[in-house]
Amino acid sequence: MPVYVLPEKTLGPERDLLEAMLDRNRLALVENARGLSESDARQRLVPSLTTPISLVKHAAVAERRWFQWLVAGLDESECDGPSTPGDASFAVAEDETVADVIAEYERTSARSREIAAGRSLDDRWTHPVVGEVSLRFIYLFLIEEYARHTGHGDILREQITAR
Repeated sequence: MPVYVLPEKTLGPERDLLEAMLDRNRLALVENARGLSESDARQRLVPSLTTPISLVKHAAVAERRWFQWLVAGLDESECDGPSTPGDASFAVAEDETVADVIAEYERTSARSREIAAGRSLDDRWTHPVVGEVSLRFIYLFLIEEYARHTGHGDILREQITAR
């Protein structure tokens, strides 16, 4: 059965709502992998690399790509882990556990919060593919991205736990 995370904040300033919704989606994505056995978390039920654990790994890469690389302006070698988008972002090493990947994602998300904290929703950066983006856009993009991936994770977890 999919895990549903209730919104903690439903009223308030725009930034508070955006950050609360992003954190809600971060948590919901993690909850789809938390508690699964190592083999269940890696179970491939679709042709792509999408598994419950790989969705969390991919989200950590997305956090680094948007906040460390783009917003903070760090070189990829300065990011606290992989930041290459695409299929590589779903790769989980054999020696990484579910707990390791979740901890990595939680650390990366905390760093994203720190990077964003001193910036305005209207601050802008130029993304090489998307073009000019604001912090507001990044929040909205990641909210949508994580909601979509949480839906994928919901379906995978339901298939895994129904057995």
